[in-house]
Amino acid sequence: MRREVLPPIERLQGTHQRMMTTLQDLEALARRLETGGVDETAQTLAGGIHRFFEEVGRTHHDEEERHIFPALLASADPVLEEQVAQLRQDHGWIEQNWRELSPLLDALSQGHTWVEADLLRTMIEVFTQLHHAHIALEESMVYPEARRREAEARTQTAQRRAHWTKEAA
Repeated sequence: MRREVLPPIERLQGTHQRMMTTLQDLEALARRLETGGVDETAQTLAGGIHRFFEEVGRTHHDEEERHIFPALLASADPVLEEQVAQLRQDHGWIEQNWRELSPLLDALSQGHTWVEADLLRTMIEVFTQLHHAHIALEESMVYPEARRREAEARTQTAQRRAHWTKEAA
């Protein structure tokens, strides 16, 4: 049985950095709409933000759900289990919020002007706050633990190989 390769934590953290930049773009879009309306710059911003979260954001959460979280839950550590449960719940809230925000961003990217600025601003604030809290928990607690466990597994594998090599000699 072949073990599935885990996505590197560094790549997932790199996505977090891109998310933070895109969240800043999202806030800039809200400000832009208040001052300049749905102009070409707003349309471009909205389209880029929409593409990023529709593609990269969803893939990122899927990778965590499939690869990172199960390995951490296998430890039977109650604190870690609670953190993973919180992160999974966050994924659900983020997805729900995205389903409401996504069509508005898509409409703005196409130049539609019917999007209500106050509603959009509120949705952006919620979406941004969810991501900030979520990323903070992952990077302060869960990712370091995943890194530690990955290093431990590599060490054990190297020790077994050394033992088998010694036995075969």
